[in-house]
Amino acid sequence: MNQRVPYVCRADYANPRHAQVLVELLDAYARDPMGGGEALSAFAKGNLVNCLAARPTAFSVLAFDHADEKTPMGLINCIEGFSTFACQPLVNVHDVVVLSDYRGQRVAEAMFALVHTIAAQRGACKLTLEVLSGNHSALRLYERIGFAQYQLDPAAGRAQFMQKWLD
Repeated sequence: MNQRVPYVCRADYANPRHAQVLVELLDAYARDPMGGGEALSAFAKGNLVNCLAARPTAFSVLAFDHADEKTPMGLINCIEGFSTFACQPLVNVHDVVVLSDYRGQRVAEAMFALVHTIAAQRGACKLTLEVLSGNHSALRLYERIGFAQYQLDPAAGRAQFMQKWLD
């Protein structure tokens, strides 16, 4: 496995190449066991980029093997939220994708460096993300780059990510 230094950029949702790659990478993630093991729906594939572009709080970062943007390596989708305790924006890292051929080559780390920069430019106080407890390689990465499990008081325990689907 040859280690590549990725070309990392903020996705331009109006750029057809970026739009195509974003959907392809997210679909690859969705098909992965850590993404649920099922392809994106036709609706998601056809509407995702326009829906992200319509949200000024969303941004994405892409990684390619070269500045020519021919071979995609990874994607991070982010959505700005708000920390009421800090009274400042925060950035939630919603999706982290690195294609299997490029895992273990610090592609995600390079993308996170740009995410950090963009978040800081937005005045965000922190980055947040959720990760499956069985995704040990992702957990090691996140801890290596400074993420920690969220807790206010150790006696109260760690925060847990939960969801409820709406009809």
